[in-house]
Amino acid sequence: QVQLVESGGGLVQPGGSLRLSCAASGNIFSILIMSWYRQGPGNQRDRVATILSNGITNYVESVKGRFTISRDNAKNTVYLQMNNLKPEDTAVYYCKALRTTGLEYWGKGTLVTVSS
Repeated sequence: QVQLVESGGGLVQPGGSLRLSCAASGNIFSILIMSWYRQGPGNQRDRVATILSNGITNYVESVKGRFTISRDNAKNTVYLQMNNLKPEDTAVYYCKALRTTGLEYWGKGTLVTVSS
């Protein structure tokens, strides 16, 4: 079993920055891919960014150049640095871990609100 706990959400003005963290604990051996997803009001949950175990990253087009995903393997933590935030970035942000076996685990989410 793997437990994921997100933190770092909050209220920020447009143009501001936040850094989200996702701490993983439990049986984390063989976790292949870590991703951040988000779900805005009335929307489906969509992938935002992904980082592989080798450090390769991928982003959805709408956040390229503004968001950066990174991982600290020593701390079993994945981060999402979000800069130049826009009101449309308002959402609950979720962390997901994917094993090589195909099993996936989700955190409970952290709310990001971008508003003046």
